Amino acid sequence: MTGEPIDAVDLSVRLGRLTLRNPILVASGTFGYGREMAALVELQRLGALIPKTVTRQPRAGNAPWRTVETSAGMLNAIGLDNDGVDAFLAHHLPYLGGLPCPTIVSIAGAGVEDYVALARRLDDESAVAALELNISCPNVAGGVDFGTDPRMCHDVVTAVRNATGKPIIAKLTPNVTQIALMAKAAAEGGADAVSLINTVLGMAVDWRHRRPLLANVVGGLSGPAIKPIALRCVYQVAQAVTIPILGIGGIATIDDVMEFLVAGASAVQVGTANYYCPNATMTILDQLPAALRTLQATCVANVVGTLDTRAHGGPSHGDKH
Repeated sequence: MTGEPIDAVDLSVRLGRLTLRNPILVASGTFGYGREMAALVELQRLGALIPKTVTRQPRAGNAPWRTVETSAGMLNAIGLDNDGVDAFLAHHLPYLGGLPCPTIVSIAGAGVEDYVALARRLDDESAVAALELNISCPNVAGGVDFGTDPRMCHDVVTAVRNATGKPIIAKLTPNVTQIALMAKAAAEGGADAVSLINTVLGMAVDWRHRRPLLANVVGGLSGPAIKPIALRCVYQVAQAVTIPILGIGGIATIDDVMEFLVAGASAVQVGTANYYCPNATMTILDQLPAALRTLQATCVANVVGTLDTRAHGGPSHGDKH
């Protein structure tokens, strides 16, 4: 230890062309537009806020039930319920633009033209720090295809890249065989970073009535249950691409954050934890400098991708199976 105060630790992170004050963000769909959380969270301390996904036209979303609590998280099948981009620009972005933290806007569409149109509408908005392309929502017909086919992923990212000067983050699904291929396609298409992961497909059943609990039958599982999957995806993608990674999935504590950082994430998004522990991000930020100092790090970048897989995690080269 050098004796320097822990507040001397540099928490800033670079996600391609996007620079943030720290690596702690809140995930789309879990934080509203900030209004609901302003009394519980010091918004000026967040690395960035990502409001719920915006689509070109208003969407009513799926029928209820749309959420189900599980033993280690929750299932949701909201279906991208939102008022559309016109209402977002008129009613939500002015408020978001006045917040003391950057806003990254999540967008989704049924076709490439939707993503392009949304990107163009948002391109001149100074309140928008970056775009997160939700190409991986499991609860909307059509949208998930962009996140499961490398060529389609590449095409939509390329099209958006040509339509906007904003930094682009591609949010990828774990519901694929090789997520590294998807990340490569996004990187080659011009993404500044990738978000890993969106929810994992799951379902819940009422066996007494022999019915699914979700009206959509299947939904997206989030929360602590998916953290091992998310960590695996972050680690695999970190070996395959050079663009930054935002880790998502079951993050609620400083230990969770540090695990994602050493696995290869440059920043993280807190999602489901916002529902049951609204000030989780504040606790994490209070503890982050000391956690970095534990690893003798003076900045976040010092620990990103430093996982040593030779020490544990399987037999050495001399061992026999």
